[in-house]
Amino acid sequence: MSYSFTATETKTFTLTHAKHLAAKVTADLKRLQRLYGDVSDERIAQFEGEAAELLRQGYLGTVTYGFKRDGSWIEPTLRYTASDLANGGTDDDPGRVRPGINISGASFHSYLTYSSAWWALTPDQRAAIERQLPLQRTGQPEPQVNGYFADDKTYSSGGRSLGRASVKSY
Repeated sequence: MSYSFTATETKTFTLTHAKHLAAKVTADLKRLQRLYGDVSDERIAQFEGEAAELLRQGYLGTVTYGFKRDGSWIEPTLRYTASDLANGGTDDDPGRVRPGINISGASFHSYLTYSSAWWALTPDQRAAIERQLPLQRTGQPEPQVNGYFADDKTYSSGGRSLGRASVKSY
């Protein structure tokens, strides 16, 4: 006699899950603020709201926060990449932003890309969503990197994740 067992699990990604991931980003941004200044609490709150909403709807591709000098990202800059998780996933604690980096002549910036689901929407649908976001972004070319991005953390919740990478100098 033989037996078989099948299990099916369905995960629903909710606003609570999206806020959990966005809060990790906020903690990293607060650390950048404490170490390097140049980004206000109000701006951090806007970034958090934007990330939470785009994550919730599945429209976030990548978002980069950090410092640019001469048009290129430098240390300390953080990039987050949204993805689905196949099995569980790691949910690291935020932090480990390197202190003491020379940012003279640099200024704080952010750059966002959208997921393929975003581009599947009609222009009117995208415009309606953009009007609901706390930030209004304009199209710009993606900045170059003075160094390279190194993966260093993963934040996950509700079957989705944000992989974090930090700029490292050569």
